[in-house]
Amino acid sequence: MLDPRRLRTELDVLKKGLARRGVDTSVLDTAAAVDERHRQAVATRDDIRSRVNALSKEVGEAFKQGDKATGERKREESRALGEEEQRVDAEVRDLEHQLRDILLRVPNIPADDAPDGVGPEDNVILRTEGYDPNSYGNHQRVPHWDIGAELGILDLPRGAKLSGSMFPMFRGQGATLVRALCQLALDRNADAFEEIRPPTLVRTETMVSTGHLPKFEIDAYHIERDDLWAIPTAEVPLTGQARDEILDDEALPMRLMAYSPCFRRESGAAGRDTRGLLRVHEFDKVEVYAFCTPEQAADLHAELLKRAEGSLQALQLPYRVVDLCTGDLGDASRRTFDLEVYAPGADMWLEVSSVSWCGDYQARRANVRYRGAEGTTMVHTLNGSALATPRVWAALVETYRQPDGAIRVPDALAPYMRGAEVITNQASR
Repeated sequence: MLDPRRLRTELDVLKKGLARRGVDTSVLDTAAAVDERHRQAVATRDDIRSRVNALSKEVGEAFKQGDKATGERKREESRALGEEEQRVDAEVRDLEHQLRDILLRVPNIPADDAPDGVGPEDNVILRTEGYDPNSYGNHQRVPHWDIGAELGILDLPRGAKLSGSMFPMFRGQGATLVRALCQLALDRNADAFEEIRPPTLVRTETMVSTGHLPKFEIDAYHIERDDLWAIPTAEVPLTGQARDEILDDEALPMRLMAYSPCFRRESGAAGRDTRGLLRVHEFDKVEVYAFCTPEQAADLHAELLKRAEGSLQALQLPYRVVDLCTGDLGDASRRTFDLEVYAPGADMWLEVSSVSWCGDYQARRANVRYRGAEGTTMVHTLNGSALATPRVWAALVETYRQPDGAIRVPDALAPYMRGAEVITNQASR
Protein backbone atom coordinates (compact mmCIF):
# COMPACT_ATOMS: atom_id res chain seq x y z
CA MET A 1 0.00 0.00 0.00
CA LEU A 2 1.25 3.47 -0.81
CA ASP A 3 2.03 5.86 2.03
CA PRO A 4 -1.04 8.17 2.22
CA ARG A 5 1.22 11.07 3.21
CA ARG A 6 2.60 11.01 -0.32
CA LEU A 7 -0.83 12.03 -1.59
CA ARG A 8 -0.13 15.44 -0.03
CA THR A 9 3.57 15.79 -0.82
CA GLU A 10 4.23 13.76 -4.00
CA LEU A 11 0.92 13.44 -5.83
CA ASP A 12 2.49 14.25 -9.21
CA VAL A 13 5.27 11.69 -8.61
CA LEU A 14 2.71 9.01 -7.77
CA LYS A 15 0.68 9.86 -10.87
CA LYS A 16 3.72 9.59 -13.12
CA GLY A 17 4.52 6.20 -11.58
CA LEU A 18 1.03 4.82 -12.09
CA ALA A 19 0.95 6.20 -15.63
CA ARG A 20 4.09 4.15 -16.39
CA ARG A 21 2.04 1.08 -15.47
CA GLY A 22 -0.79 2.16 -17.75
CA VAL A 23 -3.09 2.69 -14.75
CA ASP A 24 -5.75 5.44 -14.69
CA THR A 25 -4.29 8.05 -12.33
CA SER A 26 -7.68 9.53 -11.43
CA VAL A 27 -7.82 7.01 -8.59
CA LEU A 28 -5.11 9.06 -6.89
CA ASP A 29 -7.17 12.24 -7.23
CA THR A 30 -10.03 10.42 -5.55
CA ALA A 31 -7.72 9.19 -2.79
CA ALA A 32 -6.25 12.67 -2.28
CA ALA A 33 -9.75 14.17 -1.99
CA VAL A 34 -10.76 11.56 0.60
CA ASP A 35 -7.51 12.16 2.48
CA GLU A 36 -8.20 15.92 2.57
CA ARG A 37 -11.73 15.35 3.86
CA HIS A 38 -10.34 12.96 6.46
CA ARG A 39 -7.79 15.47 7.71
CA GLN A 40 -10.45 18.18 7.92
CA ALA A 41 -12.75 15.84 9.84
CA VAL A 42 -9.92 14.95 12.24
CA ALA A 43 -9.25 18.63 12.85
CA THR A 44 -12.96 19.29 13.49
CA ARG A 45 -13.24 16.33 15.85
CA ASP A 46 -10.13 17.31 17.78
CA ASP A 47 -11.39 20.88 18.11
CA ILE A 48 -14.73 19.69 19.43
CA ARG A 49 -12.97 17.27 21.79
CA SER A 50 -10.86 20.13 23.14
CA ARG A 51 -13.99 22.25 23.71
CA VAL A 52 -15.72 19.35 25.47
CA ASN A 53 -12.73 18.93 27.79
CA ALA A 54 -12.71 22.65 28.53
CA LEU A 55 -16.45 22.68 29.25
CA SER A 56 -16.09 19.69 31.55
CA LYS A 57 -13.66 21.68 33.65
CA GLU A 58 -15.99 24.70 33.62
CA VAL A 59 -18.91 22.50 34.72
CA GLY A 60 -16.92 21.21 37.64
CA GLU A 61 -15.78 24.70 38.59
CA ALA A 62 -19.34 26.11 38.43
CA PHE A 63 -20.75 23.44 40.72
CA LYS A 64 -17.77 23.83 43.02
CA GLN A 65 -18.62 27.52 43.39
CA GLY A 66 -22.31 26.74 43.94
CA ASP A 67 -23.45 28.18 40.60
CA LYS A 68 -25.85 25.36 39.74
CA ALA A 69 -27.55 27.18 36.84
CA THR A 70 -24.28 27.84 35.06
CA GLY A 71 -23.15 24.29 35.75
CA GLU A 72 -26.32 22.80 34.26
CA ARG A 73 -26.15 25.09 31.21
CA LYS A 74 -22.54 24.20 30.51
CA ARG A 75 -23.30 20.52 31.08
CA GLU A 76 -25.96 20.67 28.36
CA GLU A 77 -23.51 22.42 26.04
CA SER A 78 -20.95 19.72 26.79
CA ARG A 79 -23.51 16.97 26.14
CA ALA A 80 -24.50 18.49 22.79
CA LEU A 81 -20.89 18.89 21.77
CA GLY A 82 -20.20 15.32 22.88
CA GLU A 83 -22.89 14.06 20.52
CA GLU A 84 -21.41 16.15 17.73
CA GLU A 85 -17.96 14.72 18.51
CA GLN A 86 -19.32 11.18 18.18
CA ARG A 87 -20.90 12.03 14.82
CA VAL A 88 -17.67 13.56 13.48
CA ASP A 89 -15.59 10.69 14.90
CA ALA A 90 -17.78 8.22 13.00
CA GLU A 91 -17.16 10.28 9.86
CA VAL A 92 -13.40 10.13 10.55
CA ARG A 93 -13.52 6.33 10.82
CA ASP A 94 -15.62 6.05 7.67
CA LEU A 95 -13.19 8.21 5.70
CA GLU A 96 -10.26 6.19 7.05
CA HIS A 97 -11.97 3.04 5.76
CA GLN A 98 -12.68 4.65 2.38
CA LEU A 99 -9.07 5.78 1.98
CA ARG A 100 -7.63 2.40 2.95
CA ASP A 101 -10.04 0.59 0.62
CA ILE A 102 -8.93 2.81 -2.29
CA LEU A 103 -5.21 2.44 -1.53
CA LEU A 104 -5.49 -1.34 -1.13
CA ARG A 105 -6.41 -1.49 -4.82
CA VAL A 106 -3.69 0.87 -6.09
CA PRO A 107 -0.52 -0.92 -7.32
CA ASN A 108 3.00 -0.06 -6.27
CA ILE A 109 5.05 2.63 -8.01
CA PRO A 110 7.65 1.10 -10.37
CA ALA A 111 11.33 1.66 -9.69
CA ASP A 112 12.95 4.40 -11.74
CA ASP A 113 15.15 1.86 -13.54
CA ALA A 114 12.32 -0.57 -14.41
CA PRO A 115 11.94 -0.57 -18.21
CA ASP A 116 8.84 1.14 -19.55
CA GLY A 117 6.32 -0.92 -21.49
CA VAL A 118 2.71 -2.01 -21.72
CA GLY A 119 2.97 -5.80 -21.57
CA PRO A 120 5.12 -8.95 -21.83
CA GLU A 121 6.19 -8.04 -25.36
CA ASP A 122 8.09 -5.07 -23.90
CA ASN A 123 10.05 -7.05 -21.32
CA VAL A 124 13.83 -6.84 -21.70
CA ILE A 125 15.93 -10.00 -22.03
CA LEU A 126 19.09 -9.17 -20.09
CA ARG A 127 21.07 -12.33 -20.83
CA THR A 128 20.72 -15.96 -21.86
CA GLU A 129 22.69 -18.74 -20.18
CA GLY A 130 23.56 -22.14 -21.67
CA TYR A 131 21.17 -22.08 -24.62
CA ASP A 132 22.20 -23.52 -27.98
CA PRO A 133 19.21 -24.12 -30.27
CA ASN A 134 21.24 -26.51 -32.41
CA SER A 135 22.20 -28.79 -29.52
CA TYR A 136 18.88 -30.63 -29.20
CA GLY A 137 18.17 -33.97 -30.80
CA ASN A 138 14.83 -35.21 -32.06
CA HIS A 139 14.43 -37.32 -28.91
CA GLN A 140 14.39 -34.07 -26.87
CA ARG A 141 11.74 -32.46 -29.04
CA VAL A 142 8.98 -34.51 -27.41
CA PRO A 143 6.65 -32.56 -25.06
CA HIS A 144 6.70 -33.53 -21.41
CA TRP A 145 3.01 -34.54 -21.37
CA ASP A 146 3.78 -37.24 -23.93
CA ILE A 147 6.98 -38.27 -22.12
CA GLY A 148 5.16 -38.42 -18.79
CA ALA A 149 2.37 -40.58 -20.17
CA GLU A 150 4.82 -42.87 -22.00
CA LEU A 151 6.92 -43.48 -18.87
CA GLY A 152 3.98 -43.54 -16.48
CA ILE A 153 5.36 -40.70 -14.35
CA LEU A 154 2.71 -38.06 -15.10
CA ASP A 155 -0.96 -39.04 -14.95
CA LEU A 156 -3.00 -36.05 -16.09
CA PRO A 157 -6.25 -38.00 -16.71
CA ARG A 158 -6.34 -39.29 -13.13
CA GLY A 159 -5.44 -35.87 -11.77
CA ALA A 160 -8.42 -34.47 -13.67
CA LYS A 161 -10.57 -37.36 -12.44
CA LEU A 162 -9.73 -36.46 -8.85
CA SER A 163 -9.89 -32.67 -8.97
CA GLY A 164 -10.58 -31.38 -12.47
CA SER A 165 -8.35 -30.12 -15.25
CA MET A 166 -5.01 -28.46 -14.44
CA PHE A 167 -4.52 -30.55 -11.29
CA PRO A 168 -1.64 -32.88 -12.23
CA MET A 169 -0.84 -36.19 -10.57
CA PHE A 170 2.74 -37.45 -10.53
CA ARG A 171 3.57 -41.14 -10.17
CA GLY A 172 6.58 -43.21 -9.18
CA GLN A 173 9.86 -41.56 -10.10
CA GLY A 174 7.91 -38.60 -11.42
CA ALA A 175 6.63 -37.93 -7.90
CA THR A 176 10.10 -38.55 -6.49
CA LEU A 177 11.45 -35.98 -8.95
CA VAL A 178 9.05 -33.33 -7.61
CA ARG A 179 10.25 -33.93 -4.05
CA ALA A 180 13.89 -34.07 -5.15
CA LEU A 181 13.65 -30.67 -6.85
CA CYS A 182 12.21 -29.07 -3.72
CA GLN A 183 14.81 -30.65 -1.46
CA LEU A 184 17.60 -29.51 -3.78
CA ALA A 185 16.38 -25.92 -3.56
CA LEU A 186 16.07 -26.05 0.23
CA ASP A 187 19.53 -27.54 0.68
CA ARG A 188 21.16 -25.05 -1.68
CA ASN A 189 19.88 -22.11 0.37
CA ALA A 190 20.12 -23.50 3.88
CA ASP A 191 23.49 -21.82 4.40
CA ALA A 192 21.90 -18.37 4.76
CA PHE A 193 18.12 -18.76 4.90
CA GLU A 194 16.08 -19.97 7.87
CA GLU A 195 13.68 -22.71 6.81
CA ILE A 196 10.01 -22.12 7.62
CA ARG A 197 7.14 -24.54 7.07
CA PRO A 198 4.13 -22.21 7.17
CA PRO A 199 0.44 -23.13 7.20
CA THR A 200 -1.09 -23.63 3.78
CA LEU A 201 -4.37 -21.95 4.78
CA VAL A 202 -4.30 -18.35 5.98
CA ARG A 203 -6.67 -15.64 7.18
CA THR A 204 -8.01 -12.87 5.00
CA GLU A 205 -5.78 -10.22 6.60
CA THR A 206 -2.73 -12.35 5.76
CA MET A 207 -3.68 -12.34 2.08
CA VAL A 208 -4.35 -8.60 2.23
CA SER A 209 -0.87 -8.00 3.63
CA THR A 210 0.84 -9.07 0.40
CA GLY A 211 -1.57 -7.47 -2.05
CA HIS A 212 -3.35 -10.66 -3.14
CA LEU A 213 -6.57 -9.31 -1.66
CA PRO A 214 -8.87 -7.57 -2.26
CA LYS A 215 -7.95 -6.98 -5.89
CA PHE A 216 -7.15 -10.56 -6.94
CA GLU A 217 -9.83 -12.43 -5.03
CA ILE A 218 -11.01 -14.14 -8.23
CA ASP A 219 -7.62 -15.86 -8.62
CA ALA A 220 -7.58 -17.38 -5.12
CA TYR A 221 -9.17 -20.44 -3.52
CA HIS A 222 -11.40 -19.46 -0.60
CA ILE A 223 -12.76 -21.80 2.08
CA GLU A 224 -15.85 -19.81 2.98
CA ARG A 225 -16.91 -21.88 5.99
CA ASP A 226 -13.73 -20.97 7.88
CA ASP A 227 -12.88 -17.77 5.98
CA LEU A 228 -9.46 -19.18 5.12
CA TRP A 229 -7.54 -18.91 1.86
CA ALA A 230 -5.26 -21.47 0.19
CA ILE A 231 -1.94 -19.70 -0.30
CA PRO A 232 -0.87 -18.90 -3.90
CA THR A 233 2.77 -18.72 -2.73
CA ALA A 234 4.72 -18.99 0.54
CA GLU A 235 5.42 -15.27 0.14
CA VAL A 236 2.00 -14.74 1.74
CA PRO A 237 2.61 -16.41 5.14
CA LEU A 238 6.27 -15.34 5.19
CA THR A 239 5.14 -11.71 5.00
CA GLY A 240 2.19 -12.17 7.32
CA GLN A 241 4.09 -13.91 10.11
CA ALA A 242 5.67 -10.56 11.02
CA ARG A 243 2.41 -8.58 10.76
CA ASP A 244 2.09 -5.78 13.36
CA GLU A 245 5.63 -6.41 14.63
CA ILE A 246 8.63 -4.15 15.10
CA LEU A 247 11.89 -5.84 14.10
CA ASP A 248 15.29 -4.92 15.46
CA ASP A 249 17.53 -3.41 12.79
CA GLU A 250 20.36 -5.66 14.00
CA ALA A 251 18.29 -8.67 12.88
CA LEU A 252 18.08 -7.30 9.34
CA PRO A 253 18.34 -8.50 6.71
CA MET A 254 16.17 -11.43 7.79
CA ARG A 255 16.45 -14.23 5.24
CA LEU A 256 13.73 -16.90 5.15
CA MET A 257 12.85 -19.80 2.88
CA ALA A 258 9.83 -22.06 2.75
CA TYR A 259 8.56 -25.09 0.90
CA SER A 260 4.81 -25.09 0.34
CA PRO A 261 2.11 -26.25 -2.01
CA CYS A 262 0.65 -23.31 -3.94
CA PHE A 263 -2.88 -22.87 -5.25
CA ARG A 264 -3.97 -20.56 -8.08
CA ARG A 265 -7.22 -20.52 -10.00
CA GLU A 266 -5.45 -19.13 -13.08
CA SER A 267 -8.79 -17.59 -13.98
CA GLY A 268 -7.13 -15.45 -16.62
CA ALA A 269 -5.74 -18.46 -18.47
CA ALA A 270 -8.56 -18.77 -21.02
CA GLY A 271 -7.08 -18.99 -24.50
CA ARG A 272 -3.56 -19.56 -23.18
CA ASP A 273 -1.64 -22.83 -23.49
CA THR A 274 -2.69 -25.09 -20.61
CA ARG A 275 -1.33 -28.41 -21.86
CA GLY A 276 0.63 -30.59 -19.48
CA LEU A 277 2.30 -28.61 -16.72
CA LEU A 278 2.44 -25.29 -18.53
CA ARG A 279 -0.33 -23.87 -16.36
CA VAL A 280 -1.70 -25.66 -13.29
CA HIS A 281 -3.88 -24.92 -10.28
CA GLU A 282 -1.68 -26.65 -7.68
CA PHE A 283 2.09 -27.00 -7.52
CA ASP A 284 5.02 -27.24 -5.10
CA LYS A 285 7.50 -24.42 -4.72
CA VAL A 286 10.42 -23.28 -2.58
CA GLU A 287 10.34 -19.55 -1.87
CA VAL A 288 13.23 -17.37 -0.72
CA TYR A 289 12.31 -14.18 1.09
CA ALA A 290 13.82 -11.25 2.95
CA PHE A 291 12.91 -8.40 5.27
CA CYS A 292 15.50 -5.62 5.13
CA THR A 293 16.21 -1.92 5.46
CA PRO A 294 15.88 0.31 2.38
CA GLU A 295 19.68 0.53 2.18
CA GLN A 296 20.01 -3.27 2.04
CA ALA A 297 17.35 -3.83 -0.61
CA ALA A 298 19.45 -3.57 -3.78
CA ASP A 299 22.04 -6.09 -2.59
CA LEU A 300 19.31 -8.46 -1.36
CA HIS A 301 17.53 -8.28 -4.70
CA ALA A 302 20.74 -9.28 -6.48
CA GLU A 303 21.33 -12.05 -3.94
CA LEU A 304 17.86 -13.56 -4.35
CA LEU A 305 18.25 -13.51 -8.12
CA LYS A 306 21.61 -15.25 -7.83
CA ARG A 307 20.06 -17.87 -5.56
CA ALA A 308 17.25 -18.56 -8.00
CA GLU A 309 19.71 -18.81 -10.90
CA GLY A 310 21.82 -21.19 -8.84
CA SER A 311 19.11 -23.86 -8.81
CA LEU A 312 18.85 -23.79 -12.60
CA GLN A 313 22.63 -23.81 -12.96
CA ALA A 314 22.86 -26.84 -10.68
CA LEU A 315 20.37 -28.63 -12.94
CA GLN A 316 22.27 -27.43 -16.04
CA LEU A 317 19.11 -26.13 -17.64
CA PRO A 318 19.38 -23.30 -20.19
CA TYR A 319 17.64 -20.16 -18.98
CA ARG A 320 17.36 -16.45 -19.56
CA VAL A 321 16.97 -13.43 -17.26
CA VAL A 322 14.13 -11.05 -18.11
CA ASP A 323 13.66 -7.54 -16.73
CA LEU A 324 9.91 -7.00 -16.48
CA CYS A 325 8.57 -3.76 -17.93
CA THR A 326 6.29 -1.48 -15.94
CA GLY A 327 3.17 -2.79 -17.68
CA ASP A 328 3.94 -6.41 -16.71
CA LEU A 329 4.98 -5.92 -13.09
CA GLY A 330 2.95 -7.57 -10.35
CA ASP A 331 0.92 -5.07 -8.36
CA ALA A 332 3.12 -5.28 -5.26
CA SER A 333 6.45 -5.09 -7.09
CA ARG A 334 8.68 -2.13 -7.85
CA ARG A 335 11.18 -4.19 -9.87
CA THR A 336 11.05 -7.83 -10.97
CA PHE A 337 13.44 -10.15 -12.75
CA ASP A 338 11.94 -13.31 -14.23
CA LEU A 339 13.88 -16.47 -14.96
CA GLU A 340 12.67 -18.42 -17.98
CA VAL A 341 13.89 -21.93 -18.66
CA TYR A 342 13.90 -23.44 -22.15
CA ALA A 343 11.74 -26.54 -22.71
CA PRO A 344 12.82 -28.15 -26.02
CA GLY A 345 9.83 -30.50 -26.30
CA ALA A 346 7.27 -27.72 -25.96
CA ASP A 347 9.71 -25.37 -27.75
CA MET A 348 8.90 -22.63 -25.26
CA TRP A 349 10.61 -20.39 -22.75
CA LEU A 350 8.79 -21.05 -19.48
CA GLU A 351 8.78 -18.56 -16.62
CA VAL A 352 9.92 -20.50 -13.53
CA SER A 353 10.85 -17.74 -11.09
CA SER A 354 9.99 -14.12 -10.36
CA VAL A 355 12.40 -12.26 -8.09
CA SER A 356 10.80 -9.06 -6.83
CA TRP A 357 11.61 -6.04 -4.70
CA CYS A 358 8.42 -4.59 -3.22
CA GLY A 359 9.84 -1.63 -1.31
CA ASP A 360 7.68 -0.86 1.74
CA TYR A 361 4.41 -1.59 -0.13
CA GLN A 362 3.68 -4.94 1.54
CA ALA A 363 5.17 -3.89 4.85
CA ARG A 364 2.78 -0.94 5.03
CA ARG A 365 -0.19 -3.23 4.44
CA ALA A 366 1.08 -5.71 7.04
CA ASN A 367 2.44 -3.03 9.40
CA VAL A 368 5.93 -4.59 9.62
CA ARG A 369 8.44 -2.06 10.92
CA TYR A 370 11.96 -1.94 12.28
CA ARG A 371 13.52 0.18 14.96
CA GLY A 372 16.72 1.89 13.90
CA ALA A 373 18.85 4.83 14.98
CA GLU A 374 16.39 7.34 13.51
CA GLY A 375 13.24 5.80 14.98
CA THR A 376 10.70 3.30 13.71
CA THR A 377 9.98 2.90 10.00
CA MET A 378 8.70 0.34 7.49
CA VAL A 379 10.91 -2.54 6.35
CA HIS A 380 11.35 -3.46 2.71
CA THR A 381 10.32 -6.92 1.46
CA LEU A 382 11.76 -9.08 -1.32
CA ASN A 383 10.73 -12.48 -2.61
CA GLY A 384 11.63 -15.00 -5.26
CA SER A 385 11.05 -18.59 -6.33
CA ALA A 386 14.14 -20.62 -5.51
CA LEU A 387 12.49 -23.38 -7.52
CA ALA A 388 8.90 -23.91 -8.67
CA THR A 389 8.42 -27.53 -9.67
CA PRO A 390 5.95 -27.94 -12.53
CA ARG A 391 7.70 -26.05 -15.32
CA VAL A 392 11.19 -27.00 -14.12
CA TRP A 393 9.99 -30.62 -14.04
CA ALA A 394 8.69 -30.21 -17.59
CA ALA A 395 11.87 -28.62 -18.93
CA LEU A 396 14.02 -31.21 -17.17
CA VAL A 397 12.31 -34.32 -18.52
CA GLU A 398 12.37 -32.87 -22.05
CA THR A 399 16.01 -31.74 -21.86
CA TYR A 400 17.33 -34.93 -20.25
CA ARG A 401 15.35 -37.38 -22.37
CA GLN A 402 17.63 -39.95 -23.99
CA PRO A 403 17.34 -41.60 -27.44
CA ASP A 404 15.89 -44.74 -25.81
CA GLY A 405 13.13 -42.69 -24.15
CA ALA A 406 14.53 -42.79 -20.61
CA ILE A 407 15.38 -39.62 -18.69
CA ARG A 408 18.86 -39.15 -17.31
CA VAL A 409 18.83 -37.79 -13.77
CA PRO A 410 20.97 -34.63 -13.44
CA ASP A 411 23.97 -35.16 -11.19
CA ALA A 412 22.70 -32.55 -8.69
CA LEU A 413 19.51 -34.57 -8.11
CA ALA A 414 21.12 -37.98 -7.76
CA PRO A 415 21.37 -37.83 -3.94
CA TYR A 416 17.62 -37.26 -3.73
CA MET A 417 16.43 -39.92 -6.20
CA ARG A 418 17.07 -43.04 -4.08
CA GLY A 419 20.08 -43.95 -6.17
CA ALA A 420 18.30 -43.82 -9.53
CA GLU A 421 20.47 -42.49 -12.34
CA VAL A 422 17.76 -42.73 -14.98
CA ILE A 423 13.97 -42.57 -14.98
CA THR A 424 12.54 -45.44 -17.01
CA ASN A 425 9.12 -46.78 -17.89
CA GLN A 426 7.29 -47.41 -14.63
CA ALA A 427 5.35 -50.31 -16.13
CA SER A 428 8.60 -52.20 -16.80
CA ARG A 429 9.88 -51.91 -13.25
